[in-house]
Amino acid sequence: MKVGVFLVLFQSEPLEKALDYVKSAGVEAVEVGAGGYPSNAHCQPEKILGNPEEVKKFKDLFVSRGLEISALSCHGNSLHPNPEIARKHHEELEKTILLAEKLGVQNVITFSGCPGDSEGSKYPNWVTCPWPSDFLEILKWQWEEKVIPYWKKVGRFAQDHGVRICLEMHPGFVVYNPETLLRLRAEIGEVIGANFDPSHLFWQGIDPILALRKLQGAIYHVHAKDTKIDPLNSPVNGNLDTKPYTEEAKRSWLFRTVGYGHDFQFWKDFVSTLRLVGYDGVLSIEHEDSLMSAREGFEKAVAFLKSVLITEQVGQAWWV
Repeated sequence: MKVGVFLVLFQSEPLEKALDYVKSAGVEAVEVGAGGYPSNAHCQPEKILGNPEEVKKFKDLFVSRGLEISALSCHGNSLHPNPEIARKHHEELEKTILLAEKLGVQNVITFSGCPGDSEGSKYPNWVTCPWPSDFLEILKWQWEEKVIPYWKKVGRFAQDHGVRICLEMHPGFVVYNPETLLRLRAEIGEVIGANFDPSHLFWQGIDPILALRKLQGAIYHVHAKDTKIDPLNSPVNGNLDTKPYTEEAKRSWLFRTVGYGHDFQFWKDFVSTLRLVGYDGVLSIEHEDSLMSAREGFEKAVAFLKSVLITEQVGQAWWV
């Protein structure tokens, strides 16, 4: 296993400077933002594609520093009911897939997206309950008319270019837990897998260890991010929290740097279970901890992960 970082954390820095810094901090791999909601400050596929020299120049920035590109990320909503947003995010996703092929990067990370409730909707509609029956009708329409047809098309495109789609299970989108990820994977095929981020599962009350076991064989990339459930607010209001992330004292949960939501034992169990289910890849630090600066949160995460990751190949079971 390797420590990585989602490089949009340092989007205000030039790419070369950001790479030098994360390398000096002990990172071995980087996940690069190429479109969607996060910044594409370090990677604009439209400026690189079609020019082999630009592709080589971009790739050499990482190779020369001994850094692996674990994934290109394009976290968007290509199913957005606003056609302009949907078109923009879809085009960015396709270009990201094409660039991943050119760079020899297997993983492209995105969201499943979420449609509206019908043709002509203005905003996404994330269904979270089965009654009144209107909600189930919306959900059926979304999956049958929008979700499955779209991802069949994109799945074929990704397969044709040797790329895997790593969906980040995130509330607000149609794929938000293991059940919905596996439902889409059953429809589209093994080109669909998970970018497994335990922080999104904690907030839903899902046990990430059990989720890893459920998703064995479907985990293609991993984010290292924690969540702290507030012991005062959560028991009163539950975790369906829409207050701004910056109102920390009022919220039921907060994203935290690894180790500040759950202790060493959880993270030791987490990396051990990753190996148990066959994942020995990168844990990419995603810093969204509003109680820490980017640098402090990142550096603490690197140090913490270095102490819990399993980095060597399994040895012979000499005691057997």
